[in-house]
This record gives sequence, C-alpha cells and structure tokens, in this order.
Amino acid sequence: MTQHASPPRDSTDKVQPIGPLPAWRSLVARADVRTLSLLGVLLALVVVGGITKPDEFLDTRNLQLVLTQASVIGVVTVGMTFVITSGGIDLSVGAIVALASVWATTVATQDFGFAGILFTAVLVGVGCGLVNGVLIAYGSLVPFIATLAMLASARGLALQITDGKTQIVTVDGILELGERDSYVLGIPPLVLVFAVVTIIGWLVLNRTTFGRRTVAVGGNAEAARLAGIDVRRQRLYLYLLSGLCCGIAAFLLIILSGSGQNTNGNLYELDAIAAAIIGGTLLSGGRGTITGSVLGVLIFTTITNIFALNNLQSDVQQIAKGAIIVAAVLVQRRTASTT
Repeated sequence: MTQHASPPRDSTDKVQPIGPLPAWRSLVARADVRTLSLLGVLLALVVVGGITKPDEFLDTRNLQLVLTQASVIGVVTVGMTFVITSGGIDLSVGAIVALASVWATTVATQDFGFAGILFTAVLVGVGCGLVNGVLIAYGSLVPFIATLAMLASARGLALQITDGKTQIVTVDGILELGERDSYVLGIPPLVLVFAVVTIIGWLVLNRTTFGRRTVAVGGNAEAARLAGIDVRRQRLYLYLLSGLCCGIAAFLLIILSGSGQNTNGNLYELDAIAAAIIGGTLLSGGRGTITGSVLGVLIFTTITNIFALNNLQSDVQQIAKGAIIVAAVLVQRRTASTT
C-alpha cells in the first residue's frame, strides 16, 4: 500500500507550518513593526525633551500645547493620507487653510456669528477641493500641476482679501473655545476634534468600500477601472475630502489664534506629506495608514516643541525633519523590495 507523507514535526510533536505566511498576516506584521517603530521614536523624543528641559517640557500646559498644535496640521494630514494613498498629491492644502481662515474671519462673515465662521471655513475648503478634483479627475491635469496652481491662486486671493493685514475675531463663542475653561477633563476642544476626525478617517479607510476603492485606485488605477470602480469620481471625492479637512483645520486655527491671516498654513503641505510618508503611507499610492500619519504628526510637532524650548535655530530643526523623511523613504523602499 502507498503511504502518504506526513508533515514534518518537531520535538514537541506539533505540526510545523509549510510555506510562507499568508499575505494578510505578513501585512499585519509589517504594520505592527511600523507602528511600534514610530511609537519608539516618539517615546525617545519625549525622553529627550524630559532630559533637556524637564520642568518646561513635561509641564501639563506644554503637553496640552503640543497636542493642540498637532491638531490643526493633524486634520490636514488625515485628508492628505487619503489623497496620497490613491496615488495623488495635494500641494495646496496650506494655501486652502489660509484662504478659508481669512474668508471666514471677514467682518461680513463674523456678523453671522459662530455658525457663519464655521460654515464659511468648511465651504471654502470644500470649494477649493472641488476645483482640484474636477481639474484632476475630469480635466486630466497632473495632480502636482493642478494643486500647485491652486496653491498660488488661493494664496493670492487670501492676500487680496486681507490686504496683508490680520483679521481679528470678535465672536465670543470662538474666543471662548481657545480658553482653558473650555477644556474637557483637561483636554483642549481642538484635540477632541482631531481625535474624532482621526477615528472617522481610520474607519473610512479601513472599514468601508470607499477606503478599499481608494487603495485600489492607488495600487493600479487601470485594474480598478476594469473592476468596475469609477476612478474619476473616486478621485473627485478624495480631493473634496482633502478640502473638507482643510476647512476644518482652518476653523481650528481660527480658534487657536483668534484671527485670520493670509500667512496661515505656511508649509502645511510639506508637513502633511512628510507626516504621512514617515507614518507608512506609500508616496506611490496603494497603501495608507491613518494611525501612522497621526504618529508622524506627533513626532514632528514634538520635535518643533523641543527645539523651541531649547532655543535651537529653525534651520537645524528643518535639517532634522529632512533626515527623518529621507530615512522613512529608504525604509519604505527596503520594505517594498522584500515583499
């Protein structure tokens, strides 16, 4: 009789797995490594801050400030993560934040109170996202060119509206949200908004058809089209989402500063892209992680805070950020080459 070969067994008589791990388990393992690595970097920065300036850095007010500052750029980064995951890019996010903040703080808008400022900021953000989306999805413009044009146009319009002057907010409801009396269990309202946006973003990217379509478009747009996905409409929605996040961030920035300025959101596009990349989102598209992007934002914000407390020059800070970005991209390429 023919005997069938049995799988190899070890000294404990347990069946050993044959062949490589399933793809999904390998992906989860890599994601865990990335997340743990980012948490390790963040923890190391906290240790550095605690050693160099223990009294100032570890003070509750300073930690609240770090989280508050991270909230504004963090909301922008959530939208940017979706765009990059789809294989696109948005260079206009900082300019859109500036335009939304100044348009929402004009005297005419402030006459409508809290709701008027919020509605205007969100509407301007979504409107700019709509223009970007239409030009890219239906006008066949390269995302780099379309969003670069939006960057220049939005900055110019913001400067024209303000005439280079700061617009002071006089609405009490807005100003009160920036005070410590409005904190919930010691947490600033801006941080709570950031947390809600992050949770929603994570759920949409990881637990919805919209998220799966975003990843599919970024991985292979032609294959996604053949699979029945309306690629153009999906890209339009993604830039609308990015614009929405910019509008929300503009409103948070108005609360934080109590004003609207045409210089708001300066270099937000670079910070958002950098945070998403070091978080594990592929610049070429096809993979994105909201958790990693948020950790990237916290890392960059903590670096900025440590440099400020130690009175170090901003050029050194930029060099440090650049080194982190390069290292993250090299790690991504190494990871991609081994998969």
